[in-house]
Amino acid sequence: MSDPVRFKQDGKFKIAQFTDIHVHFDTLGEPEKTRENLEFILKTEKPDLSVLTGDIVNSPAPKGWQFIADIFSSSGIPWTVVYGNHDDEDVWSREDIYNFLRQQKGYIGNAVSGLSGVSNFIIPVISATTDTTAAVLYFFDSHGYPEKKKHGHYDWIKPDQIQWYRDQSDRLTSNHHNKPFPALAFMHIPLPEYKQIIGNPTYIGIKEEDVCSPDLNSGLFTSFVEKQDVMGVFCGHDHDNNYIGILNDVALAFGQVSGHGGYGKFNRGSRIIELSEGFYNFRTWIRTEEKVQFEYEYPSGLSFSTADFQPVSAVEQPGKLKQGVSFGYFKGNFKSAVELNALKPVRSGDLRNFSLETAEDSDQFGFEFEGFIHIPTTGNYRFYTISDDGSMFYIGDSLVVNNDGSHSLERKEGSIALEKGFHPYKLLYFQDYMGKKLEVGISGISIKETRIPDEMLFITKD
Repeated sequence: MSDPVRFKQDGKFKIAQFTDIHVHFDTLGEPEKTRENLEFILKTEKPDLSVLTGDIVNSPAPKGWQFIADIFSSSGIPWTVVYGNHDDEDVWSREDIYNFLRQQKGYIGNAVSGLSGVSNFIIPVISATTDTTAAVLYFFDSHGYPEKKKHGHYDWIKPDQIQWYRDQSDRLTSNHHNKPFPALAFMHIPLPEYKQIIGNPTYIGIKEEDVCSPDLNSGLFTSFVEKQDVMGVFCGHDHDNNYIGILNDVALAFGQVSGHGGYGKFNRGSRIIELSEGFYNFRTWIRTEEKVQFEYEYPSGLSFSTADFQPVSAVEQPGKLKQGVSFGYFKGNFKSAVELNALKPVRSGDLRNFSLETAEDSDQFGFEFEGFIHIPTTGNYRFYTISDDGSMFYIGDSLVVNNDGSHSLERKEGSIALEKGFHPYKLLYFQDYMGKKLEVGISGISIKETRIPDEMLFITKD
């Protein structure tokens, strides 16, 4: 474990990710333009930790790394570095860079010996009120190029690094009452899974070039999914990509190119990441000298900017409530859930949650579920239904998820901004033939995607 850093008294911890600075001294004025931008970000955002995710210095290495050290050491903010594919192409090896950095003021990050690469380490984030770990930051050396060209242009995270992560994750989780710590991971070269999130409902940002990931997939992302601690992965490498999206409950994000020494049309800047102690979530945005953009919240995968949404008002608490959902049961050969609106149910009752267990028939039936959902915090929320056959989920008068029609098992989702408090909902479902299934889920502020919990669903008492 490396030197710790700490949540502030307000429960926040802010990270500034700088990437692809590409310091070199053969372009007149380039280093000073880079210095101005880096210092602007540091003074404006006032992060608690600066993370440099590779391709920091081109040449000459000694002069370039001293230039970087002068900027970040003088900021008074702890800083750390993972290496990129270009960092050891001059006269200094990765070991030389590490031996230099570890002597610099404010630098943290104790490299783990015996692993592939050099910049593999953990930084714990300590609670604001106790001396115990409250979050974990993982750092991986993503190397440079494979030995054999037939294996692609870029290297991959090695099996021993993945096993190290799995061992550390298991150890930390075991010491935390078998509950995974909220965690983030940083590296330079993007994982192959970055290609899978382009255009999905949680995707925002800009993609202006192909994702330059390894051709071979060594499976680190699968380990993140299995261990359930890493909320987000942050890389650099692609100067003209700065997007973020969520895949299998893990956010994959590019930083913002930070230096004037490399290619790319983007304004130079930084990705900012803010953790909240005690919550399995983070907020992130892109900061440049010109503006702040792409404000994003995990786990909802939606914007947290109040300028980007107008929340639906909650209703006054409708009398005395109890936990549960009300249902009406219908019989008929339905082809759309909308048909249920014109009918009277043949039977009604209450359940703890949405369920088909009380269905009297194997085919040709429908349900209408109603009640109130309690929203804990004002913000954007994402809902989904997985159904066979059709389902439609309304909050108030808004159709949030339209999964209607006679079909096999399908997942559909939608989003809505909701004010804290109680909101009336209606869920329509029908079963046509062959197979039946219904699941309704939510993600949002501090709510990792899950089936809607019983404790969020209410009905009025008789």
